[in-house]
Amino acid sequence: MTSLLHLDSSANRSEESVSRQLTALFARTWRSAHGPAGYRYRDLAADPVPPLGTAYCSLGRRAERTGLVPPDGVDTLIGSEAERREWSSTRPLIAELLAADTLLVGAPMYNYSVSASLKAWIDRVGFPGALTEPETGDGLLRGTRVVVISARGGAYGPGTPREGWDFQTPYLRAYFGEKGVAPEDLCFIAAELTMAELVPGLAPFRRQAASSLAAARADVIAAALSGAGPGKGRSTGVGRSTGVGGWIEATGG
Repeated sequence: MTSLLHLDSSANRSEESVSRQLTALFARTWRSAHGPAGYRYRDLAADPVPPLGTAYCSLGRRAERTGLVPPDGVDTLIGSEAERREWSSTRPLIAELLAADTLLVGAPMYNYSVSASLKAWIDRVGFPGALTEPETGDGLLRGTRVVVISARGGAYGPGTPREGWDFQTPYLRAYFGEKGVAPEDLCFIAAELTMAELVPGLAPFRRQAASSLAAARADVIAAALSGAGPGKGRSTGVGRSTGVGGWIEATGG
């Protein structure tokens, strides 16, 4: 059965959140094509993943000293009740991720990178060895499709003055790539200048903002419909600049 894990990380849980609007559109489109049975949702703002503690670090270091230990083997390394609590908060997130054929990430840009709630999830599922094949060292997310949908108050696409200020896209590309996600299975879609309606200084760019959002919506629908099942999902291959107004990037063929 084809499965989708949908993560939202915007601190704004209202209908104003553009990243939530776009991920909801992806999820609705995906469910219309595949049915609801394989869909799982996690709101990282409403139900935050706890930040890492000393016990997590101690358990992780013990796992690293032992070698690459699969999640099923970590229980034998636990040395305290605090470590057991940390692992009980970690193991379900890892299992949920590994069970998904497609991972949908709502990733609004905060201070040029990802939100704290998304970073906490990334840190926790990145437990040493948990996403690595012990025998080969390969990342266990190979064959997993990852779709990252971002909303940005300004413009950070290629050719814009702040192109180099986007630390979000290269970070997520490196993280998921190291975990085994193939470049052709990584899709990035961004709606830019989302603050143009609110910030007086961005008023001249409202038309570009509307164009960027419309393009993002179209690409979200196309990306949601393009997955063909486990290990077969591919991005829509879209890669176009909408000028100052925005940038939609999708790797793959």
